[in-house]
Amino acid sequence: MFSPEPRSRRRAMTHECSVLLPRVCAALAHPRQPRYDDTCLEKLLDWFRSLTALDPGVELVQDNPCLMQFTASVLALPKPSPSILSFALRLAGILAASESCFQHLQEKLLVRLFGRDGPLSSAVWEDASVRSGWVHGVHSMTQHQPALHFLCEGGGIDVIFTLQGDPSLFVASAASQLLVHMLTLSVESETTKPLTTKDCDWPACAEMIIKHIEDSLQSSSASHIEQSLKLLTSLFGSCHALWTEVLWLRIAKQIESFLMEETVQVQHMLANLLLKMSRSPVFDTEGSFWALVTSALEHLTPVQAGPLAVRILRLYKCPQDVRIQALTVLLQPMDCILRAASQPLEYAGLLDESVSDPITIESLLSSKSSCASLLCQTLAHLKELLSLVDLPMDLPSTPLLRSLMTILQFCNGFLSPASPLGNTVSRILINNFRVQRSALDVLAALSEQKGCDTLIGSVFDVLLAYLESPNTSPTVLKTTFQATSKWLVRLQEVSCSNSQWQQAAKILEDVFLVLQKRLCSPCWEIRDSSLEFLTVLIKCLTDQDEFRQSLLSSEVPRLTENLLEDPESYVRASAVTAVGHLAFITYFAPESPVVENQCNKENTIAKLQEILSTDPEGFPRRAVISIFIEWVRQGCTGQLEDTEQFVSRVIHTVEHDLDWEVRLGGLELVDIFCHHAFCHFGLPKCPYAPVSSAVTSSIHQNEVLQILCRANLFSFLFRSLCDCDQPVGQRACDLLLNLRINFYPTFTPRDSRETEDSPVGHSIAWLQRTLRQGSLAKNFPTDGGNGVDFQDPESMMIALGTIDLEELRDELNKSSDHVEKSPQSLLQDILATVGTIEENEADCY
Repeated sequence: MFSPEPRSRRRAMTHECSVLLPRVCAALAHPRQPRYDDTCLEKLLDWFRSLTALDPGVELVQDNPCLMQFTASVLALPKPSPSILSFALRLAGILAASESCFQHLQEKLLVRLFGRDGPLSSAVWEDASVRSGWVHGVHSMTQHQPALHFLCEGGGIDVIFTLQGDPSLFVASAASQLLVHMLTLSVESETTKPLTTKDCDWPACAEMIIKHIEDSLQSSSASHIEQSLKLLTSLFGSCHALWTEVLWLRIAKQIESFLMEETVQVQHMLANLLLKMSRSPVFDTEGSFWALVTSALEHLTPVQAGPLAVRILRLYKCPQDVRIQALTVLLQPMDCILRAASQPLEYAGLLDESVSDPITIESLLSSKSSCASLLCQTLAHLKELLSLVDLPMDLPSTPLLRSLMTILQFCNGFLSPASPLGNTVSRILINNFRVQRSALDVLAALSEQKGCDTLIGSVFDVLLAYLESPNTSPTVLKTTFQATSKWLVRLQEVSCSNSQWQQAAKILEDVFLVLQKRLCSPCWEIRDSSLEFLTVLIKCLTDQDEFRQSLLSSEVPRLTENLLEDPESYVRASAVTAVGHLAFITYFAPESPVVENQCNKENTIAKLQEILSTDPEGFPRRAVISIFIEWVRQGCTGQLEDTEQFVSRVIHTVEHDLDWEVRLGGLELVDIFCHHAFCHFGLPKCPYAPVSSAVTSSIHQNEVLQILCRANLFSFLFRSLCDCDQPVGQRACDLLLNLRINFYPTFTPRDSRETEDSPVGHSIAWLQRTLRQGSLAKNFPTDGGNGVDFQDPESMMIALGTIDLEELRDELNKSSDHVEKSPQSLLQDILATVGTIEENEADCY
């Protein structure tokens, strides 16, 4: 699609396009035209949309008579191409969107296109693309009252009613959307006073559509009822005007009757309709609507009522009794699970009473085909509610947590229920991965809820059972790790507040024992997720003494470093990340402990640098540069001189890396090092505003410049401007602009001719010419000859002061296909296609 130009630069059709357009129209209307790419035609329509948006008058059609000639020629063809006819219909609709152009076209063309004697009555109407073009053309045209009257008086609206049931779902959906648009336009453009339920108060076009809706709802045809329900769902979802309440009052009784009827099965559509209506502020206080919601929650099946219930619970403007009922619907399957675990019930249940018949829930849970799907839906809704910052009402966290643990124990066979229902459910759920993952997700979310602390020991019993079990699949294990990390954070908070240190220490010990085993798994996915779990724990719990002691007294650090040589690249990448974060505990902490059998700091750094320079896969190298960035950001690489040497070595490695994300990471490392260098000498490093010369110390500036030159960072930055990957060049340009702000606080561009006669000036001029070639530059300047000395402070100051970085930035920010996306290029491409076909035909003779 064409990229929209800024309003200040947008203009009408260019002279070049106006010259090409007649030839393109003639080519498209030719009886033996080639099969054009639909994307090409769609782009052409987008261009006409932008033209009519700029100039909605009749001038576009008058200045380009080839447009009407094209449409007339297509209609005159005995067997027009369906795609070209569809294009012609849509184009005519776009052109007729303005009232003046509609009047101009109506006399000559629109009746032939959209009337009963047009494509409607021809054999080509059997093609779905033609019907789709007709509907979309009408939709584009219907932006004013004359178009509405044209459709209603000429019978077009009856065609749209018929197309609601089109065998093509795309056409049927478009027809429904068109009726919604026409109804909204009719009401909002043709009413002068508030509407009532009396027929005569509605505009004629609106009344025709509403009457069609009412007749369809009262018919015995399930398909007609479904079509009207879809239309209403779309209407109430998109339009929140007050008149929609008046419409609702006309049809509410009929809608309500569908909940009770068994002859017409449209209950699933009613839930979606009520969902859309619940989002509209029009029905916030409408009593009959909430009464219908209550009835729906009671009469819909649990699977149908679930999505409605969770939506109701997300609303803040909702009657409290409806909210309680919605929560009850949502929790009923969980309550049933809790009761199935033991009879009599060992603990308090989730609910005092049910909304649906409990037998219905039990029947669904007892069926192999519905049990897992019902539980997964319920768990997904609970996860959605728990993700809200402010829940409109409290959830019964403790019994809900018991129910979750029961489901998880059913799934891994660790619970032997006493009830018949429990036995059935446990057999169905055994090793059900979907239910396990869904339950673990909710379990993780509950770690942040109040009232669950008393069960924390039981939670870890379940989690550790999953972590230890050989039957736990890799995907379920990954989810278990995620839940465990959440509950370990909660455990530390609880143990700090109530001094339960022994329980926390024992759980941590058990977790690390399991982790040791999993790090040695033959399955690479398990090794990978184990390393990810370790990294998360380090990030969350580094400040906790018990965690650090448990970690360092285990075999986990040694095993983690061993995985730096794993045959699987994903595992090596995760190992790099874990080792990098382990270093914050083992090497970079204020009082780093000495642990037996651990490699020293230098060896670890050397291993990571070796991976950065030699690993054949990109993922481990990206992980290394990310860790090095984090180390430098946290100031873990020693004094400024040590960091300078470290950064210089890393940049020397990454500047030739084939992975653009690694090179981009190198630029991020340079940015952080520059920040540290400026801050070290007390110079504020702000990339957004110049530094006052009164504050800046020229001596310190010179020292910083020398450090950057010694580290050979300028060579990396200027080379990156010519990188073949656009993000790398853009980032390098931003960094150079930031450096120029710091070294030239009151920058004014210098004329390169002032220094061009000197050797330095000559080399900088060569550099600028090379940089303008961008990624096409093949001979980047190097030291010696005409090359640039990137380690010479004077040369780099001249380069920063004379090279037009703003021009380079503008070039780098241009999309690589900005030329190809122009309308002129599109028209030329179409003509080129025609030329190719003609050449091939000529070759045949």
